Amino acid sequence: MIDSRTAPYAALLLRVSLAVLFFTHAGLKLFVFTPAGTAKFFASLGMPPELAYVIMTAEVLAAVALLLGVWTRVVALLATPILLGAIITVHGPAGFFFTNPHGGWEYPAFWTVALLVQALLGDGAYALGSPLALFGGPKLSSAHSH
Repeated sequence: MIDSRTAPYAALLLRVSLAVLFFTHAGLKLFVFTPAGTAKFFASLGMPPELAYVIMTAEVLAAVALLLGVWTRVVALLATPILLGAIITVHGPAGFFFTNPHGGWEYPAFWTVALLVQALLGDGAYALGSPLALFGGPKLSSAHSH
């Protein structure tokens, strides 16, 4: 049985954890590999180099939205293809274990599942919800409001 008193805080913890992961991965691409280096890596995989900029932007936007709890369900679902793409293009060929050379698909698969769980759970505690709600529009929120 799900404890409706603590479930919103579990969703909050998951949401903030996912935001931190997206900030960290975007930061790695932006500050360590550099945007140009990330684009070159994408090209080496046979993908359009411009896609690297789209992915970096999506990671930052997803991180901000998840941290604030803005359209959490939608953002979690929209961010899922980023991880599936990472599995297909980079981590899948490296095998299952993330400790394998070039990192296997274990970690991004778990991250994908966590995004799907977040989409099912909803915003959780301390979420802004839909910015449209501030202007009287519909509020997309979790089933268990607090």
